Amino acid sequence: MTMRVLVTTSYLEPGGEVDKLLSDAGFDTVFTTPAQREATATPLADLVRDADGVVAGTDAFPADVIEGATRLKVFGRCGAGYDNIDLTAATRAGVAVTYTPGANRRSVAEHVLALMLNCARLIPQNIASVQAGGWEQRSGRELDGAVLGLIGLGSIGKTVARLALAVGMRVVAHDPYPDRDFLAETGVEVRTFDEVLAEADFLSLHLFLDDTTRHLIDASALRKVKPGAFLINTARGEVVDEDALADALENGALAGAALDVLTEEPLPLDSRLRGLDNVVITAHIGAATAQARSRSSMMAAQQVIDVLQGRSPANLVNPGHVTAARR
Repeated sequence: MTMRVLVTTSYLEPGGEVDKLLSDAGFDTVFTTPAQREATATPLADLVRDADGVVAGTDAFPADVIEGATRLKVFGRCGAGYDNIDLTAATRAGVAVTYTPGANRRSVAEHVLALMLNCARLIPQNIASVQAGGWEQRSGRELDGAVLGLIGLGSIGKTVARLALAVGMRVVAHDPYPDRDFLAETGVEVRTFDEVLAEADFLSLHLFLDDTTRHLIDASALRKVKPGAFLINTARGEVVDEDALADALENGALAGAALDVLTEEPLPLDSRLRGLDNVVITAHIGAATAQARSRSSMMAAQQVIDVLQGRSPANLVNPGHVTAARR
């Protein structure tokens, strides 16, 4: 029986480069989106149940879905995070989980720079004012000479640092395992977590979501942030306590925030963040460039192929998985 790969990444379509890569490798492909499943009343679990591999987007794959998919051998996650997949359940079931670190680093880093510029120059507010018939010329600030504070100095954080240095910013960073060669090359300065909060004019988050980082930016942390600073989050929504953030935006403890990720996506209609004039929210588009999507999806598809053809894949998250359990 020909093995089947389910593709849940919403921007991938039948006939595209990922479909061709998988088909040329000898696999049947099934593409699905949330809208298609809603229209046909088809639960995602039903589709996963018949799959040997999944090229995964942001859909949630909880334990019950994984445990019910007895043919499943591998998730190839398109992206730098994999918190939407129950890693414990996957490992227990012998399902490999891979991801694509670095594929979107440039796209996300450029989006961080764009968000900082929007905050610094009040661009969204000015556009809204002009469209409403106004002609305000409020003073912004230059990035040149400002301090960028990075929480996390992985591949994306490093790329953001290079862009910031290129426009004249000074960069300080907190990371438990900083790359000393990178620090020596660029002049990025290592600080404690609290020191970064206190020094940064722009605070940008670049870290995974786990039990140690959930609500890392809470009310206590926000009280330590430099007055007049801006928060930029392109990491994971749950890294930030959004109620505490709304408080800080409303009481002026923060000058503003720019968020590409949220605890709940899309942004709920009753969110306190909705309508605040000092917050910019984009719809999780940091990695949404043609180049990043191509790199990420092709990497994920190749990782799925490697596992299904008996090879060790790149970027394996759970090396202790037992593939024999699913063969």
